[in-house]
Amino acid sequence: MNRNFKIVFMGTPAFAVPSLEMLIREGYNLAAVITQPDRKAGRGHKLTPPPVKAVAEGAGVPVYQFEKIRVPEGVALLKELAPDVMITAAFGHILTEEILEIPKYGCINVHASLLPKLRGAAPIQWAIINGEKETGITTMYTALALDAGDILEQESMGIPEDMTAGQLYDKLSVLGAEVLKRTLEKLADGTLERKPQNEADATYFPMFKRGFGEIDFTKTGEEIRNFVRGTNPAPEAYMMYHDEKIKVYRVEAHEYSGQEPCGTVLYADGKRGLGIRCADGLVSIEELKRCGARCMDARDCLCGRPLEAGYVFQKRENSII
Repeated sequence: MNRNFKIVFMGTPAFAVPSLEMLIREGYNLAAVITQPDRKAGRGHKLTPPPVKAVAEGAGVPVYQFEKIRVPEGVALLKELAPDVMITAAFGHILTEEILEIPKYGCINVHASLLPKLRGAAPIQWAIINGEKETGITTMYTALALDAGDILEQESMGIPEDMTAGQLYDKLSVLGAEVLKRTLEKLADGTLERKPQNEADATYFPMFKRGFGEIDFTKTGEEIRNFVRGTNPAPEAYMMYHDEKIKVYRVEAHEYSGQEPCGTVLYADGKRGLGIRCADGLVSIEELKRCGARCMDARDCLCGRPLEAGYVFQKRENSII
């Protein structure tokens, strides 16, 4: 098998862009790119193409868009394209057995974790929320079970203590392209090996549901700090002050031996900032965004819009941490 095998690439968000750019740069035979439809975005709700579409069109690669690729029209297109290999990266569609049987050499997925850990749709955010010290990229053969296919190549990277999910997303997207390149080179020269996943080591975390993001101050300071990092920039951590949603982008954990209930505002002023009691001490809110304002340092924000000392933040029953 040589590098002229025909590829259909499937991906949608910015995470998939470095992988697509690598395929274009390395001169692989890209028959088509398949992505999700354009969506309304921004304050003006302007119809905006997925990042993958913009890159593909710029390189002259045919682009097809489907709400669901498994519809008859999508399956028919794939059969007509007759790819040797399909590649998926953050595609967001479920592939059926009929689709997986189309490519001669299978479907390769670029997944942002060290499988079998962190299966699911949000492995980057959950790695940080869970306090993982390392994560990485896995290329795998796609199977019908979610993220359960045979492992092809893996590469790990450490997670710095102050790294946010957005920063990790950017790093892993580039690493994903590097691991995919190595995978395809081995596929081309016949040295690619596959290794079944150990189901006993598998962990799965779901995509975020509506309402996810409210901070639970009954958690430890470190758990809260990881939660805020893992939801930055999306879906965003927040806390409810009366009826106002205050978004939180950075916190620090500190020792404190007081006996106030968890969630109690210990101080809230322009000099010290905002300190809130948690399970094992206090957390200082360093960056926040109040309704109608921009993200800013808590001290600057509180100079003009103070919070009530003694107020108790209580996580609502219908929200999820």
